[in-house]
Amino acid sequence: MDVNGSLIVCDAPAGELSPADMARHAGRATLARALEDARERTLRQFAALQAALGPDLGVPCTPELNPPRWELGHIGWFADWWIARNPQVGSGAQADPLVARSAARQGLRGIDADALYDSSAVPHDRRWQLDLPGAHATRADLSASLDQTLALLRDAPDDDTGLYFFRLALFHEDMHAEAGVYMAQTLGIDLGHSPSVVHTQPAEAHVPATPWTLGWAGPGFAFDNELGAHTVDVATFEIDTCAVSWARYLPMVDAGLAAVPRYLRRTAGGWQVQRFGTWQALDLQAPACHLSALEAQAWCRWAGRRLPTEAEWEAAAHTVPGFAWGEVWEWTASAFAPFPGFTPHPYLDYSQPWFDGRPVLKGASTATHPRLRHPRYRNYFPAERTDIFAGFRSVRA
Repeated sequence: MDVNGSLIVCDAPAGELSPADMARHAGRATLARALEDARERTLRQFAALQAALGPDLGVPCTPELNPPRWELGHIGWFADWWIARNPQVGSGAQADPLVARSAARQGLRGIDADALYDSSAVPHDRRWQLDLPGAHATRADLSASLDQTLALLRDAPDDDTGLYFFRLALFHEDMHAEAGVYMAQTLGIDLGHSPSVVHTQPAEAHVPATPWTLGWAGPGFAFDNELGAHTVDVATFEIDTCAVSWARYLPMVDAGLAAVPRYLRRTAGGWQVQRFGTWQALDLQAPACHLSALEAQAWCRWAGRRLPTEAEWEAAAHTVPGFAWGEVWEWTASAFAPFPGFTPHPYLDYSQPWFDGRPVLKGASTATHPRLRHPRYRNYFPAERTDIFAGFRSVRA
């Protein structure tokens, strides 16, 4: 599976770990290669954005974006904060998030990195007003940060506790790389992102009633919102084996019952879609994308169907032959909420502030690195967002 992602049908064959499972269990050598790979992707994106936007990489202040120079500096700062500057880096998820840190490397240049890049302390709109280091200095800081991270990794205990923050930094950078693809789409910039499109014949699968265990129960890395494995009873249901396509979604728009989706337009020759600044013919068999949860819910009401719950989605993804996922994130009917016994991990703002009723998304998109494509991963965005690569599948009501 390449960095652009590909369609996933059920799980990996028995005895074969998926790239996401391998990343969650990665030892020091595998982690080192993955961290280098993630950084290469980050820098490729940054170079493409700089070529399109100019040396200052200016972008409009909108809720969907971050200044690219802030994004780049934040990635390096995050790794430094949790690894190089963290005296409890070896304590893993039991580390004290408020322990005093050593000085930031940027301090030698008179720069208060914590006041610039701490996403928990710097409000979103404020990031456009900061006196950020230039692109060259930011790249140099990133290079120094990675060198120090890899040096510390070589001496880290080769177990889940000792590697916790290294895995966290890896997944954090992968998440920002996906956000970089969203940014490029929003701004109409070509990053060379060429996802493979796999057409699957729409079908419906019967899933018998079953007890289903939500949450992560095994060894390896887990995000705090995945912990608290618990069993729920799932009643019998019928579910789409693939995400709803444009061919299924657009008749509601044609009937005048919904607005034209983001990045689409009608022409005399048919529907067109804008992809990274270029208009092209819409593939009606491709999954409908850049839809909000509100649009997904509206289609389900119109079609006499409903969104699956998180438990239904997981049960189907693990048990239904031919259950295809991975081209778009999929909205569910479940609110993003803590599992039983939830305890926040040291990165306190990863989950806890967002237990506000927003929906869970399951699966992955074509911009998601294979390391993050895990069926138990819980994504979460406000229901109105349309910049993310999100669609949905439906359940018979």
